[in-house]
Amino acid sequence: MQLTFGDGEYDGKRTRREVFLAEMDQVVPWKDLLALIRPHYPKSGQPGRQPYPLETMLRIHFLQQWYALSDPAMEEALYEIASMRQFARLSLLEAIPDETTILNFRHLLECNDPPLSAQVMGLM
Repeated sequence: MQLTFGDGEYDGKRTRREVFLAEMDQVVPWKDLLALIRPHYPKSGQPGRQPYPLETMLRIHFLQQWYALSDPAMEEALYEIASMRQFARLSLLEAIPDETTILNFRHLLECNDPPLSAQVMGLM
């Protein structure tokens, strides 16, 4: 991901959150998780509103779980906390998923048989 001018505004000591997210970026099996969820996720290029990238939504889901955030709090955190936005592969120049989009993604993970959320945790 290319850094924007705003992303480069802080180039100092890393916070505990930044260190944690950098570690999680390395240890989470992203490719396996994305392959598991992709068949169930809406396809881009179809008529209508385009979905956010699957990896972005999965990263937001993990942020929400790790920091025990509600859907509205997660949306707000993406606007306010640069390290979370960067982890989710978002910049302030692009649209941030709203709380309903975050809720719908969680429901996608919970409402399959067996739930994708259980399969995701099995890969972890």
